[in-house]
This record gives sequence, C-alpha cells and structure tokens, in this order.
Amino acid sequence: MKCEKVKKKTSIGGQALIEGIMMRGPEKTAMAVRNPEGEIVIESFPTAGKGRPRLFKLPFIRGVFNFVDSMSIGYRCLMRSAEIAGMEEESKDKKAPAAEAAVGEDNQENQPKAAEDKNIGMTIILILSVLLGTVLAVGLFITLPAFLFNLLRKLIPALDNNIWRAVVEGLTRILLFILYLIAVSMMKDIKRVFMYHGAEHKTIFCYEKGEELTVENVRRQSRFHPRCGTSFMVFMLIIGIVVSIFITAQNPFMRTGLKLLAIPVVVSVGYEMIKLAGKSENRIVRALSMPGIWIQRITTREPTDDMIEVAITAFGEVVPDNQELDKY
Repeated sequence: MKCEKVKKKTSIGGQALIEGIMMRGPEKTAMAVRNPEGEIVIESFPTAGKGRPRLFKLPFIRGVFNFVDSMSIGYRCLMRSAEIAGMEEESKDKKAPAAEAAVGEDNQENQPKAAEDKNIGMTIILILSVLLGTVLAVGLFITLPAFLFNLLRKLIPALDNNIWRAVVEGLTRILLFILYLIAVSMMKDIKRVFMYHGAEHKTIFCYEKGEELTVENVRRQSRFHPRCGTSFMVFMLIIGIVVSIFITAQNPFMRTGLKLLAIPVVVSVGYEMIKLAGKSENRIVRALSMPGIWIQRITTREPTDDMIEVAITAFGEVVPDNQELDKY
C-alpha cells in the first residue's frame, strides 16, 4: 500500500486483539485476525457514531461518546477475534471428553436441555464476573488508595488536607495501574497481544510519515505512539488527581459517589488531551505525554513480521490505496 506524503496527523485509531488488530477510521472499522490455519480473516463494518448529530462531536462532549463507542466495539472485536483465532474451539475440545463421558449414550436425548441450562449458567457466571470485576475495580482503585491515605495521615498529620489527599490517592492509583500492567504482561497470551499492539502503532506511524506500507518500512517505526489508549488512561489518572482536589466531601461513601459522577468530566478532558498530543509538537504537550509513552514500554512489544502483515491488512481496509489524509 503506497501513501502520499501527509500534511497532518491521521485520525485512524486501533486496538490489539487476540492474534489480530482492529483499525478504526471516521467512516469504516475493520479487524484482521490470523486463524489457526495461518490465514488472515478480515471483517469490516461502518464506524460507530458516524451519523451522530454534530452536537455530539463538539470538543469536551465527543470524548464521552467516543469512549463508550471504543469500549463497546473493542469488546466485540476482542470476543470475535477469540473465535477466529480458535481459542473457543480449543477450550471446547478440552472440555468435550469429560462432558461426553458424563452425558453417556443413554442420556443423549437430554442434551438440548442440558445445553440450554449450560447457556443460562454461563450467562449468570458472566454477569457475576462483571459485577465482581466492578467491585474489585472500585475497591482497588478507589477504596484502597483512600484507606492507605487515612493510614498515612495518622503517621504524618501535616498531610491532612484535601490537596495531599488527592495527590497521594492519585499517585497510589497510578502505581497500582503500573503494577497491574506488569503482572498481566508476564502472561504468554497477553505478551502476544502487546506485540500486536506494537504492530498497530508502527503501522499508523508509517502511514503518518507518508511511507509505503510494507513490512520493512513498518518495522523501522517506533512502537510508542502519543495517541495510545495507554496514554489516555494515564491522562485520566492525572486529571483525576486535579478533579479530586475539588471534591471536599469527607464522608467516604459520598466522596466515592462524587468521584464516580466526575468520570465523564475526566474522560472528556482526557480525550481532548490525547487528541492534542497526537497532533502537536509543542514541548509542554510532549512533556505531558511522556508518562504515557514510558508506560507503553510495558503495553507494547516489538512485533514479528507476520503480525505486521496483519496490521497492514487491517489498515488497508480502513484507508484504501492512495487515500489522501486531508479528507479526514
């Protein structure tokens, strides 16, 4: 795929999937996933929110809607990539012998009802998992930092003010976030996802520089991109510190509730900052982007050539050959 020299940054975004990559443009979203046979499977669809009224695309309003769209389509593509990559079939194959032995030939007529009961059971488990994950997230990133601050202010009474509370709790969340990323990066499957993440960044960089999208050209690019979702999360954590300074409620339940209500504000500001970081060479903006770039050393890895091929394929579906960037 050959690209014309560009004058401004692309609005193409992406997400690493299981054995694949999703690329999202203003008009079209596409995912490319390598199946167990080594073939690249491509699926594409219109980008969510394309026909949304202009009001919802205004600065500090668009961020929340784009965040919800990204979470929704990202989850769908992730689940679909698991199917294409054969992970669900592999899981079923491992469970099949035990299931067949338990059912027996004389109970085969009851298999449809058993399957229906199993689906209901899996739905209940999924709902409970989401609820448990939400409870753990609130406990880990809101309750635990508050608990640690309360212990610390007893040891150092001078910290007993709202500014120090916001700073200490915010830095604790950032530390927990980094430790979480380090922990999951040690998992074999997650390492491969992080490698695809690197391929996504390199491909977008190659296009932004107006170079032909070849494996060789993409391989030479940096795997650290200022518009990365990792950087977005870091921006939100930092903005959360500032917002917390203005939350003066002392009741822990009320304070937690106000923080949750402030999430749309944090998301909106974080989105505008990440957009600015992607198109500005200002030194201050670049300095603000550095923490996110540093953490990308955890969430991205150098990809293999076959991973780069998948990224180029997904990108080619979103931006056809010789598509001029100024149209975006």
